[in-house]
Amino acid sequence: MTVPAGDGQSFQAYVSRPAAPNGRAIIVLQEIFGVTPAIRDVADRFAAEGYLALAPDLFWRIRPGIELSHSKEDIAFAFDALKQFDESLAVQDINRVVEHIHGEMGPDAPVAVLGMCLGGKLAYLCAARIDVGAAVSFYGVGIEKNLDEADKVSCPLLLHIGARDNYIDAMAREQIAHTLATRPGVALHVYEQAGHGFYTREASTSRETAHERTMAFLEASLGSAA
Repeated sequence: MTVPAGDGQSFQAYVSRPAAPNGRAIIVLQEIFGVTPAIRDVADRFAAEGYLALAPDLFWRIRPGIELSHSKEDIAFAFDALKQFDESLAVQDINRVVEHIHGEMGPDAPVAVLGMCLGGKLAYLCAARIDVGAAVSFYGVGIEKNLDEADKVSCPLLLHIGARDNYIDAMAREQIAHTLATRPGVALHVYEQAGHGFYTREASTSRETAHERTMAFLEASLGSAA
């Protein structure tokens, strides 16, 4: 799908359409490796549950179509791309995807955002900055640097973090938990046996539990299936 970005520009989004639509949509936000098979698999998983699922190319301003492996060279490229990445522009792009979905499904269609790693932080920022029905953050790296926006979170927010995550240490987890503890509609789950990337890189009890919690959260936040 091509999404207009303003000023005559546009970017691409992977789309997974449900066989039995439930009237809701979910925007899957990428890791630093781009819209990879793992990200497309997440979109497909939610499409199988009835959601229109889109995974936008949020690195398009750096280079369209970035899709990296976990090789040493690709990891180095990913971190270099991250230095060039503008989170505020990315949130604007995500909002354009929301608008594009509403243009297709109608202005009242419930839309959630869900992201991993970089996308996990962006999901949190979307909850604070744009109008979405719900947000799910898997191991969002750097959320503790934007906790001054916690009071702006205006939709239900669910966070999943692994206790063995090398990119989110115990202090960061405590800062996030302490700041968000009093926010209505916010829930945080820590998975003692999980490391970074557990939702896309390993078949585990933590992954399945997190998915079940996410499905229940979306159902409660967005309303029952159409």
